[in-house]
Amino acid sequence: MSVDTSPEPRPEARPQSSLSTAAARNLATTTKSAPQMQEITSRWLLRMLPWVEVAGGTYRVNRRLTYTVGDGRIDFVQDGAQVRVIPRELGELSLLRGFDDEEVLTALAERCVQRDFQAGEVLVERGTPADRIHLIAHGRIDQISVGAYGDETVTAVFADGARFGQEALLDSHATWEYTAVARSSGTLLTLSREEFAAVLAGSSALQSHVQEFRALPEQRQNRQGEAEIALSAGHEGEAELPGAFVDYELKPREYELSIAQTVLKVHTRVADLYNQPMNQTEQQLRLTIEALRERQEFELINNREFGLLHNAAFNQRIQSHSGPPTPDDLDELLCRRRGSKFFFAHPRTIAAIGREFNARGLYPDHVDVGGQQVPAWRGVPILPCNKIPITKENTSSILVMRTGADNQGVVGLNQTGLPDEYEPGVSVRFMGIDEKAIISYLVTTYYSAAVLVPDALGVLENVQIARSSA
Repeated sequence: MSVDTSPEPRPEARPQSSLSTAAARNLATTTKSAPQMQEITSRWLLRMLPWVEVAGGTYRVNRRLTYTVGDGRIDFVQDGAQVRVIPRELGELSLLRGFDDEEVLTALAERCVQRDFQAGEVLVERGTPADRIHLIAHGRIDQISVGAYGDETVTAVFADGARFGQEALLDSHATWEYTAVARSSGTLLTLSREEFAAVLAGSSALQSHVQEFRALPEQRQNRQGEAEIALSAGHEGEAELPGAFVDYELKPREYELSIAQTVLKVHTRVADLYNQPMNQTEQQLRLTIEALRERQEFELINNREFGLLHNAAFNQRIQSHSGPPTPDDLDELLCRRRGSKFFFAHPRTIAAIGREFNARGLYPDHVDVGGQQVPAWRGVPILPCNKIPITKENTSSILVMRTGADNQGVVGLNQTGLPDEYEPGVSVRFMGIDEKAIISYLVTTYYSAAVLVPDALGVLENVQIARSSA
C-alpha cells in the first residue's frame, strides 16, 4: 500500500488591492513622546525642605554656648580577629574630649582588652561594682533596667561605636545601674579603672585635663548642656535679681554651598536640523537638570560634610529594639523632639513598616501632602526617599525631622538669581562652539542643608527590612 507524501498545494497569493500599512507609514506624521528618564523620582526631600536664600555662599548657624562633652562614635582598626581602638578616637569620650597628647592616648589604647561576646550573654549586671568602660566595636547590646512597677524594661540599645561605663574610670564606688545583655554576637574592648589610673599617675598633662573635666559640672547648664540664663521666679518684695546674658558659641558652624555641575554638549547640526516638533536643546537641558536634582537630593542625604545621615547628633541616633521598624521605634523617634514634620525612609523600609503595622493589627493614618495621600504615624507623614542607603545586610535608616528656620529645624540652603539662571537655583551658561561645531553649556546648581539645633533631626539606625522567614 503506497502513501502519498507529496506536499499539499499552497493557496495562490492574492494580488494586493490597497496600500499596505507599512508603506503608508512613510507618509504619515508620527506622534512622539518627550524623552523619558527612569532615574526621575518623586524627590520628596527637595519638595518638603524649606529653602533659605544664602546670598553670600555661606550660612552660619549661631547657637547658644554649649558645653560639649564628646558624644561621638569611636572607630576601631580590625586586623583579622584582632580589634584595636584608634588612640585619637578616645578623644570622643567626654572624659578625654580635647586631650591631644598622642603618647598618652596610645598608652590608654594599648591597655584596652578585647572581649568577644555571644547573643544572650550578660556583660554587666545591675548592682555589681562598675570598674571598667566598655567600647563596642561591633554588635548590639540592650541596656535593661527595672521599671517603676518592678518589671524589666529595655531603656537603651548600644551598637557599633557606642560605649558605656565611663563613670567607672574615676569613681571607685560606682556600681552598675542597669544590666547589659548582648542582643547579637560581637566584640568590645574594655579599659579598667586600674589601667586608667596607672596611665594617669604617669602623665601630669592627663592629670590636669581630668581636673578640668571634674570642674565642668560646676558650670551652670540647662538640660541640653547650654550655658544657663540666670533667672529668678516666685520671689516677693525687693529681692535682688540675678544678672543674666545669653552666651553664644565662639566658633559657630558655617555651611558653604556645595555644587553640582556638568557640561552639556549639543552638535550644531542637531540643534539646526532636528528641532521639530521638539527643541533638542531644551529636551537635553530638561533631562540634565533632572539628573542634577537627583544628585542634589542624594548629596543632601549622604554627603559626609552636610548630609543629614552624617550630621545627625549622636544623641539623636537610636537603634531599633528588635530589628524591624516597629511602631514603638517610631514613637521613640517622635518623643525625642517637638514638632516633627516628616519621616523619610527608603520605599523598602516603608514596606517593612507596613508589615510591622499589619502584624500588630494596626492601620496607619493617611494625610494629604501636596495633594497626595501618604501614610502617616501619629499624624506625621512617612515619605519615600530612595537615596537613603540599604546595606548588604538589608538594613537601612529612618529619618525624622522638624523643618523651618522659625522652628529651629532642618533647612535647605541655596542661592537664586544666578547669572544666566534657567530655573530657580540652576544656571545654564553658554560656553561657546568648538572647532567640531559642538555647542557647550555649563549647567550648575548650588545647595546644602543645615540642622539648626541638634534635636531637629533624628535617625533610627540599623533597621532590618528583610522579610522574616517565619
